[in-house]
Amino acid sequence: MSKHLSELKPGEQGVVVKVKGNGPVYRRIVDMGIVPGANITVLKFAPLGDPIEIKVKGFNLSLRKSEASMIQLEGA
Repeated sequence: MSKHLSELKPGEQGVVVKVKGNGPVYRRIVDMGIVPGANITVLKFAPLGDPIEIKVKGFNLSLRKSEASMIQLEGA
């Protein structure tokens, strides 16, 4: 079953299958280490729901929901 990162709840995790999009936002996401095969855990949401704090490759990162919707996960 595949989901987008923006659909996960805190504590859930998955493996990146595909990063959609192109241009500078896509490049930024890939440069942060969010590539196919990477494990991602959702840590928490900001009080108003945006941004999302995640853990990937031992680092904590914050992504906007619009960026998180570009990331397709498996096993979530």
